Amino acid sequence: MDDSEEFNRRNREVVGRMAADEEMRGQTREWMASATRYEYSYHFTWLGRPIIQFPQDIVATQEIIWRVRPDLIIETGIARGGSLIFSASMLELLGGDGLVVGVDVDIREHNRVEIERHPLARRIKMVQGSSVDESVVRRVAAYAEGRPTVLVMLDSNHTHEHVRRELELYSPLVTPGSYLIVYDTLIEQMPEDMYPERPWGRGDNPLTAVREFLSGHADFEVDREVEDKLLVTVAPGGYLRRVK
Repeated sequence: MDDSEEFNRRNREVVGRMAADEEMRGQTREWMASATRYEYSYHFTWLGRPIIQFPQDIVATQEIIWRVRPDLIIETGIARGGSLIFSASMLELLGGDGLVVGVDVDIREHNRVEIERHPLARRIKMVQGSSVDESVVRRVAAYAEGRPTVLVMLDSNHTHEHVRRELELYSPLVTPGSYLIVYDTLIEQMPEDMYPERPWGRGDNPLTAVREFLSGHADFEVDREVEDKLLVTVAPGGYLRRVK
């Protein structure tokens, strides 16, 4: 007998109880603060390239991509290329001519070489330049023409001003039913001294930008189900679904 419906119902019930457990949420925040001090997200690779994400967020993004089935994935922030390879691998599994476009202000040559030599490189395009430069946005938007389903991930400069501008520039490219994922909203929950050498911190980070963006964009909402089941995530409040 197929018990899928009951299995899913029970999962939703247990996740709801877990999400309401304030003690567990507090323990999770404490653990993540400690793990971040050890650069936890830097320790993992995807098909040979450093992905610089928590495994929990990798799994959640996999679920979203498999469900949404995008024809185009846009990523701001390339770093060492693991996330581009991850997206390309998901698109490869989905079939068709799906493409991932990565944007970075500085694509270092050794990273570009490794990305371009990867077996999945044919599904990857890279654009060098600031993600909030309108000429760069136009180049990226050109890839979206004729593609029915577009998903966007923001993971570049984490200041409020930069992310807020990215949200305005890239949200129109996200198709209804798809997602705009904003990483590192966790910064707002981290200790005050976590990022002493960075231009971002509490009160000036992706989450503050998301909150301001959502106040004027009823076509997007936070998918709380994602973070409720993860708990361990760098993107609390950052999994945004376009609802109309």
